[in-house]
Amino acid sequence: MQIERCLEINRIKEKGLEFCTTEAAKRRLLEMKPMLAEVDVKSALKETTEAKKIIEEYGNPPFTEVETMSEYLTIADQGGCLLPEQLEQVGGILACVKRLKDYLERAQALPLSLPYYSQNLDSCEEVREEILRVIRGNRVDDFASRQLRELRMEIERLEGKMREKAESILRNQKACMSEQFITIRNGHICVPVKKDCRSKVEGTVLDKSATGSTFFMEPIAVSRMNEELALVKLEEENEERRILYTLTAMLSDSAEIFAENKRVMEKLDFIFAKGRLSLAYDGVEPQITMDRRLYLKNARHPLMEKEIAVPLCCEMGNGVQGIIITGPNTGGKTVSIKTVGINSYLAQCGLHVAAQEATICLFNEILCDIGDGQDMEQNLSTFSAHITSVLEILRTANHDSLVILDELGSGTDPTEGMGIAIAILEQLREAGAMFLVTTHYPEVKTYGEETEGIVNARMAFDRDSLRPLYRLEVGKSGESCAFYIAKRLGMPEKMLRCATKAAYGIINEELLQGASDEQLSESGRHRKLQKQKKITNHQEKAMTFHRGDSVMVLPDKKIGIVCQESNEKGVLQVQLQGRKIWINYKRVQLIVAADQLYPEDYDFSIIFDSVEVRKARHQMNRKYAPEIELHYEEEK
Repeated sequence: MQIERCLEINRIKEKGLEFCTTEAAKRRLLEMKPMLAEVDVKSALKETTEAKKIIEEYGNPPFTEVETMSEYLTIADQGGCLLPEQLEQVGGILACVKRLKDYLERAQALPLSLPYYSQNLDSCEEVREEILRVIRGNRVDDFASRQLRELRMEIERLEGKMREKAESILRNQKACMSEQFITIRNGHICVPVKKDCRSKVEGTVLDKSATGSTFFMEPIAVSRMNEELALVKLEEENEERRILYTLTAMLSDSAEIFAENKRVMEKLDFIFAKGRLSLAYDGVEPQITMDRRLYLKNARHPLMEKEIAVPLCCEMGNGVQGIIITGPNTGGKTVSIKTVGINSYLAQCGLHVAAQEATICLFNEILCDIGDGQDMEQNLSTFSAHITSVLEILRTANHDSLVILDELGSGTDPTEGMGIAIAILEQLREAGAMFLVTTHYPEVKTYGEETEGIVNARMAFDRDSLRPLYRLEVGKSGESCAFYIAKRLGMPEKMLRCATKAAYGIINEELLQGASDEQLSESGRHRKLQKQKKITNHQEKAMTFHRGDSVMVLPDKKIGIVCQESNEKGVLQVQLQGRKIWINYKRVQLIVAADQLYPEDYDFSIIFDSVEVRKARHQMNRKYAPEIELHYEEEK
């Protein structure tokens, strides 16, 4: 479920539920997962495509809920009796089966295979017509049988005769009545008799008024006719039950047909829901390839309106294993990687993709980490949550995986975060997984430029309006434009100069002028700034150490001698007792400079080389000695 939340697949499914009628189709949609077999994916995509074409030509197909059919068939098989309202529901389902069958038969005019599901549907015309004849308005119709009609006519005659008798008593004993109308109490016809006249009217008291001044009495003459009516109603009930049992038995005899109708309707409901979902976001059928290739042309996020979404073009495979996307915040980086992930996921589920054209290979897993992932209950920070999730992804990722990571290495110290980001990318590259990541780190962009199989991409930015364009440009490194934006928004020149010097160690005029990547030297702005930064940090400080300097190595406070000056990364070599080490200049503290310890032309090989090495070098200087090899042992 985590991948579905990250890529918002759950929202796509919720939208798809609106197009499902049967509960089985809804369950199947919610449980839908990416398929791994090519034949299954292609078959499901073909169904979606055909359903969409049929809907476009003939409109939405008729469906109804059929979940209750299983319960009704169980009752029928056990010899039970269905109620009139249940039988009427069965009749409605059979009517829907007939309409669906007719719909599919009309669609057979198209060169498609899906309409031939009509051959698996049977509307059971005999059963449907019998239910339609016998059941009306959730009751057994008067004309269901001749005997039932006669019994109901007799009931009407007796009820009319009882009313006439009660009204006659009402008129003849008018003085004893509190009102001049008859009433019904507990299913019996009663007359309202005054309390004082109770003994003057023969009958049974069934109720009295709230004040107690009126008694509602069933006259004895009416009571005798009511007994006769009860016997006729009993015969009516027996006849109704006989008719209902007969209809239920007809259902039992056609149980296999009903079960097949239910199965086919639920399956078609799911297939046509996929077609309607494709129409909702204007999807297309992707090409499925077994080659390791992913290609999206003018792709969109399915949940974004087509008129608003900026189309995305992306291609991976054919030598491109990973894409590193950079650019300003709110520029659409996260939407871009979600677009690739969600369309790949949809394709493997047998759904159309939101694109003009697509070719997608099958992944055994699509893994992603998007969002800050903070967890208050587990007390996880943003960085901790990210690393926990990423480590789980790295344990799972392999050659057949697609990995999507947002804001790689964020949430911690920039230098350390950058290092972790590059380590993660290197691990993914070694695992062979395809991946898309977003980042702000310049070093990661440089890694992308220098590493085979990885390309940089950026989200385009309008410098004039200071607004993101939400357009992915593959092959170009993104720029934060922070100094340029700050300048355009009115930050004073003095503050900008201070900011650039604090960030890069120098006051960079090109940054202050808002130069683009292409305008900043042939190797790009980031390489130039990194080089300038290295010169500033390392040459000003690290180059203060010279060969022969007596230094202290921290934090162990061991005394050593510099035997090789620092390189451009600020790393120098120090000889300790019995070994040589490479160490960053920040961990070295000068004790005594070499020019205070040794003469100007002092031969430091006496200190740094062994006796054997000095003898071998002496012989090599005197004559050609191919049998001699010099070996220098170092600890890095």
